[in-house]
Amino acid sequence: MNSMYFTEEHQLFRTSLQDFLQKEVVPHIEKWEKAGEIDRFIWRKFGDMGFFGIKYPEAYGGLDLDLFYTVILLEELQKINSGGFAAAIWAHAYLAMTHLNAEGDEAIKQKYLVPSIAGEKVGCLCISEPFGGSDVAGMRTTAVKKGDSYIINGSKTFITNGVYSDYLVVAAKTNPELGNKGISIFVIDRETAGVSATKLDKLGWKASDTGEIAFDNVEIPASQLMGKENSGFAYIMQHFASERLIMGINAHARAEFALEYALKYMSERQAFGRTIDKFQALRHSIADLYTDMEICKTFNYAIAYRLDKGEYVVKEATMSKLRSTKMADEVIYQCLQFLGGYGYMEDYPMARLMRDSRLGTIGGGTSEILREILAKIIIDKKEYKPAT
Repeated sequence: MNSMYFTEEHQLFRTSLQDFLQKEVVPHIEKWEKAGEIDRFIWRKFGDMGFFGIKYPEAYGGLDLDLFYTVILLEELQKINSGGFAAAIWAHAYLAMTHLNAEGDEAIKQKYLVPSIAGEKVGCLCISEPFGGSDVAGMRTTAVKKGDSYIINGSKTFITNGVYSDYLVVAAKTNPELGNKGISIFVIDRETAGVSATKLDKLGWKASDTGEIAFDNVEIPASQLMGKENSGFAYIMQHFASERLIMGINAHARAEFALEYALKYMSERQAFGRTIDKFQALRHSIADLYTDMEICKTFNYAIAYRLDKGEYVVKEATMSKLRSTKMADEVIYQCLQFLGGYGYMEDYPMARLMRDSRLGTIGGGTSEILREILAKIIIDKKEYKPAT
């Protein structure tokens, strides 16, 4: 199957990325997990290696490579066992930067996208709100036009890179009476007066900073508007397809990592005179779990291929996230069981894996919301179309 999607150049990239992560990232993971903050030097190193520019145009310092280079980056980030570090990286590269590239004008791309690709600036995407959660259309943050400026008031929550990033890509209502058709997208510098952030204490993803952000009469130039006014909801919905697929790929990759670790442990752990991978109950459980993981991985690769060809795969990407994140939780829960008491110890990777995995069915749209979206598509025949 790998030869269907991955060339020799892809495999060389994977090997190079693995070496980079082992040398530059893994030695610092425990420190970052404990501190809840990632040292800034690593962003520049990612930029120097071109990892932030994989999918972006060469005109802005990117590499303009196909989507399977991104798949490799996502998979390998999951296999160093820090969901928080992985999230910080992909939230910058594939949430904040996606909007800069798709909706930003030339001036915004030069000011924010170019240094983001270089790892000199870090971004975050601010959509979720304390009273909204998955209800994007119900957001209360407002942006009121005043001459050549917008005045922004409101708050956002559960924002990855929300405390330490350099800029914020923010959704706000420019015409509240229009509901979801009155949302616009802005980019805001962190140091702008009236922007404040509070760090949140999470169950998992410890290395990433997750913030609640307040906007108190934040005044920004009208030029910080991205795309068309009142078109923000369509932009958000369009990019949700790639975000959901990213989270589906993350899920199959961490499940695969968990299974690989569990199998290695089971081949070494002895009980009753033999290694525990010889006991039928455990062998058959592994067979079921591995099958579920491979099915999700195969589906995710197929959807990545279609997305790379320009298809609007919102239905399939929603299915990817819904099924893959559920599968990952089930696989990792059972892999922890294979380790017995050691699975419950922080010195072994399964405890962190289980905590980090649990966000998969919540972030980027809860599984309950995704099921309703799919029900609308399948039962009500609702059609979602790309904004651009």
